[in-house]
Amino acid sequence: MSNPPNKDISKVSKIPCSIAPWLSVRNGARAIAFYKEAFGAVEVYRMEDPDGGLVVKLSVDNAEFWVSGGSADNEGTSSESIGGGTVRMILTATDPESLFIRALNAGASQVFPVGEEHGWKLGRLADPFGLHWEIGYPLNRRKNV
Repeated sequence: MSNPPNKDISKVSKIPCSIAPWLSVRNGARAIAFYKEAFGAVEVYRMEDPDGGLVVKLSVDNAEFWVSGGSADNEGTSSESIGGGTVRMILTATDPESLFIRALNAGASQVFPVGEEHGWKLGRLADPFGLHWEIGYPLNRRKNV
């Protein structure tokens, strides 16, 4: 693909490349409240439509992810409708034990506790929407987390 003629591309600002997960759940408002309580997530973008659809971008210490739910076009793609999630999230955190306990207190279920194995300090939980979250950090990179 070539650039349009006579266009100075040096004047076009570049958008940094990133990948952010988008979680589809049946009850977006409930999920957003859970992630705020469990992980201390902060809303950085919110869009609601008149039909009850909801899309929110959340950030946990600058790690961003999207959550949607509530609209008719989300019904067939929610984690609950397909019997759980097909993606496992990894939340890298300097204090995985505290965040893990916070998430359990907010309503998550423990899959396995925080421990050290395979070069990671890591635990896994399932959120109330069927999605699995691993919370921890690589032991050899603790200083860089």
